[in-house]
Amino acid sequence: MNSTDLLQPDFDRVQRRALLLGLAALALLGGGAYFNELQFFRSYLLAFLFWLGLALGCLALLMLQHLTGGGWGFVIRRVLESGAATIPLMAVLSLPLLLGFSRLYPWVHQEASVGEPVPPLRRVYLTTPSFLGRGVFYFAVWIMLAYLLNKWSSEQDRTADPALTGRLQTLSGPGLVVYGLTATFAAVDWAMSLQPHWSSTIYGLIFIVGESLGALAFAILLARLLSHRKPLADVLVPSHFHDLGNLLLAFVMLWGYVAFSQFLIIWSGNLQDEIPWYLSRASGGWAALAVFLIVFHFAVPFVLLLNRGVKRRMRVLAWVAGALFVIGLVDLYWMVAPAFDPAAGGPRVHWMDLMAPLGVGGVWVSWFVWQLKGKALLPLHDPRFQGSAGL
Repeated sequence: MNSTDLLQPDFDRVQRRALLLGLAALALLGGGAYFNELQFFRSYLLAFLFWLGLALGCLALLMLQHLTGGGWGFVIRRVLESGAATIPLMAVLSLPLLLGFSRLYPWVHQEASVGEPVPPLRRVYLTTPSFLGRGVFYFAVWIMLAYLLNKWSSEQDRTADPALTGRLQTLSGPGLVVYGLTATFAAVDWAMSLQPHWSSTIYGLIFIVGESLGALAFAILLARLLSHRKPLADVLVPSHFHDLGNLLLAFVMLWGYVAFSQFLIIWSGNLQDEIPWYLSRASGGWAALAVFLIVFHFAVPFVLLLNRGVKRRMRVLAWVAGALFVIGLVDLYWMVAPAFDPAAGGPRVHWMDLMAPLGVGGVWVSWFVWQLKGKALLPLHDPRFQGSAGL
């Protein structure tokens, strides 16, 4: 039932094409770096944050599924496991950013700067050794969690040991807490510190919600693509997609809530160090992009996902999920890109801003498919799986 032999040619073809596309895009990106090194690092950082966020979102949803045992997660568990297994790849793909470290982050030169004194806590926290040390720690924690979750799941497939279900559940509770803390600090380090004089206590949560939303949208897309192929064709029913649609709606609402909460708190406070972050993102073309995000990253999907028919029609739900996945990259661009040039009146999309996500994404997808094709597409011996709705 779970044999993937019939899908191997398709997986091999997708893996090969994705890798070729990714390597070609990265080669062009490398050529662009020769002429505009600073733009290369800026574009690469955006692509890195987006695809790392997808991997971390898969890890978070995987632990959430193990913790709750919801039937919605059984049909996408292998997608989530394979996505989480790409975190070691993202650790390797983070290395090029080390070459542009001092070009991206202005606080690297804070000791040589003249002007307002740097607060003591920021002076200790934002130093090159501590920044790099925290990065190594984040990846070590994420890789360990992804490794154990994949390892024990594979063991359960092989041995049918019911005790592994409890082990996965026991790990996932503390794992979600650790993920929340590390992902928050990673967002502060890699994105918020691009503007070191600005801070927000909700910033990391916005990233966490966005990562989970993007990962769920990606999983729904994959479930739709595989829905007519065995073994998923034998078990998938509209109720599965209805549950996934409800969860997608919950994350859309949560994203809207945390994004608006940050805006409301900062705008009402009108503090000199905080309000410029929104001023630079609410003028000219950036304002138009903000309206686009409000409409198409929240309002439109919110209305659509309230409709039961949308959630129970796999094709329609997949279109909504695909749109949210792509718009997630636009949202990340709106949050991060203005930090590079706060005085810019609007987006200045460089060709490397488009090439970098293709390059990193092509390699990511190739690694993801390599992980996925080595697994049974459905959990084999999880006792909760047998009682799942529709199975």
